[in-house]
Amino acid sequence: MEGVLGKSLLVHLMHTQYAKMLASVIHMVETKPAARQPGRKTVRVSIKPSLYEWALQRSRLEPDDLASKFPKLQEWMAGTSEPTYKQAERFALVTGTILGQLFLPEPPDEAIPIADFRTVGDDTVSRPSGDLLDTIYLCQQRQDWYRDYARKERIEGHEWIGSLDPSTSPEEGAQKITRALSFDVEHRGSNLTEAFTKFRECAEEAGVMVMVSGIVASKTRRKLDPNEFRGFALADDIAPLVFVNGSDTRAAQIFTLAHEIAHIGLGQSALDDVDLGKQYTNDTERWCNQLAAEMLVPMKRLRAEFNPAAELTAELGHLARQFKSSRLVVLRRIYDADFLEWDEYRQTYQAEHKQAMEHLGGAGGNFYNTQPTRVSKTFAQAVIASTLEGNTSYTDAFQMLGFNKSSTFYALADRLGVT
Repeated sequence: MEGVLGKSLLVHLMHTQYAKMLASVIHMVETKPAARQPGRKTVRVSIKPSLYEWALQRSRLEPDDLASKFPKLQEWMAGTSEPTYKQAERFALVTGTILGQLFLPEPPDEAIPIADFRTVGDDTVSRPSGDLLDTIYLCQQRQDWYRDYARKERIEGHEWIGSLDPSTSPEEGAQKITRALSFDVEHRGSNLTEAFTKFRECAEEAGVMVMVSGIVASKTRRKLDPNEFRGFALADDIAPLVFVNGSDTRAAQIFTLAHEIAHIGLGQSALDDVDLGKQYTNDTERWCNQLAAEMLVPMKRLRAEFNPAAELTAELGHLARQFKSSRLVVLRRIYDADFLEWDEYRQTYQAEHKQAMEHLGGAGGNFYNTQPTRVSKTFAQAVIASTLEGNTSYTDAFQMLGFNKSSTFYALADRLGVT
């Protein structure tokens, strides 16, 4: 998968002012240096201190985190010594950067390729991590592949995709999407986990590739941080894609999925930090939150079911079971219905969120169950089918699906019913 990520990232970097220099550097470093002969001096490479700082910032690592791996890192950053080629290569690998980037004259400006609606207070979030960028680039690559596949197979998009606009009321938009996905309250299963699984399946059947993962590609050591982002949507007429950060709580994941589905309804790509505890000033984000909340907990039914005289925490549990939704979504709907003041809502929200985080578990699970969730069942089935038909190479299929064994490929094909 590293090759896929490298190619995708390079495509974006080639649009920067450093394109020609980067291309020449990559050509240089991809050619392995000759073995060092006895008596020859060790060849060292010159990297500007600002590039070390940039690499650490995008990897969310601190110099102390790498002290055992690179004892002279502080000296490199101070410019008093230089690493060998191999050390620079390893530093790039550990920080998730392309080696050629470290030889640029200054840190590149890595702009997020889709609309960024994340905020810290009222300010936009600065400098994305390499984990976030690589995840977006990888999903864009998968989307590009599937778009071509869909056109060849004459797969058409669904009418609801891109059919909404912000002038549509969130209630009307929620009803339209709920009907398109067949995701009404009565058919969500018996609990939140089943509802989330059903939601994903309904979205896939309605034409959206849904990818839920807590790591970059198949790299288990590169865990995604829900504090940086919770999800994103890549709009497209025939290959819309939604990514949900699987490192987040299940309660947050189901709301993020609904929020990103709202963006797909708008026909809009977006990166989000979906947070029920915020009061959004951005009209689009507020609209998507309102639509998502209405999908999961319809206001008319909430008003009919809510008992103001009951103890709030007990009522949250009761209504969460009733709607097969999370306690946090229910709490937000109670606030939206004017049954709570903002201060009381925020206090209760913080307590509920803390409890949800305490019960946050690891990904785990059977590979053949989790991998279609990570890469989208629709996408996995398409790649496998195309490969078996001879239209996609096994090498490309293995890269896109996140493994490198033919036995795994055939076992997954059998599990997904693709022959």
